[in-house]
Amino acid sequence: MSVTDSPAARLQALFEGHRLTPTQRRIAHSMVRRAADVPFLSSVELAELAGVSQPSVTRFAVALGFDGYPALRRHLREVAPAEPAAEVGAHNEYQQAVEAEIENLRHLSEALADPAPVQRAGHLLAASRPLLVLGLRAAAAQAHGFAYFAAKVHPDVRLLGEGGTMLQDRIDAAVRAGASALLCFALPRHPREVVDTLACAKEAGLTVVTVADSAFAPVAKVSDVLLPAAVGTGLAFDTACAPMLLGRVLLEAMCDDLPQAQSRLEEFDTKAAARGLFVD
Repeated sequence: MSVTDSPAARLQALFEGHRLTPTQRRIAHSMVRRAADVPFLSSVELAELAGVSQPSVTRFAVALGFDGYPALRRHLREVAPAEPAAEVGAHNEYQQAVEAEIENLRHLSEALADPAPVQRAGHLLAASRPLLVLGLRAAAAQAHGFAYFAAKVHPDVRLLGEGGTMLQDRIDAAVRAGASALLCFALPRHPREVVDTLACAKEAGLTVVTVADSAFAPVAKVSDVLLPAAVGTGLAFDTACAPMLLGRVLLEAMCDDLPQAQSRLEEFDTKAAARGLFVD
């Protein structure tokens, strides 16, 4: 089965072109994550999965043009027939969280069957001098990790890891210095400040590349290139293995567009050895 024929891809196509509310985007995101199971879920089960009310699921189905959720489910069974996923069985809650992350990584792998979006993003990031990397609150660690490694191959990486009124000043300064792109990591819960900052970045003329938890995330409307990678929600705090891996894939794509990337890495290794920086 190609990625365009997968249940998740068919669901994505079903949602495209519809103006969804934040609650409806949450339902859509949950359906994509459990694409193989959705045709077999009741409206109550889907509501529990998405963490919304049952009437919200009904309104969501109507917003997609169906008479109600039963009509939507019949449609899904016709266009995306699939066997329900195997039961988790004896897995405990920690194992279930790991299995969910494995599934998120599997979905990311399917999405990367078409490398063009990531390659385009890598080209945009490599060409920006300086390169801005934004990540606030839950996404701060993702942004920091990307910026740390990117600085080893890119000549000027500027991390925006803390919010506040200085964000706009730092964006303006980067634009004056020649910046053309900003990379944003955006994870739930989505800070309003991130959406506002991306809007300001676009107004300043920057191309915005965003790694987000869903194609329906609030940052989608202020992003030029959106690369989705789902987070795990089975534990008290979300897990972000797929967004982290997608960040590393982006680094690889950016390196492919930086002719001096390999020589910069070799130079760093030589200096690190001379300084005794790492324990062998």
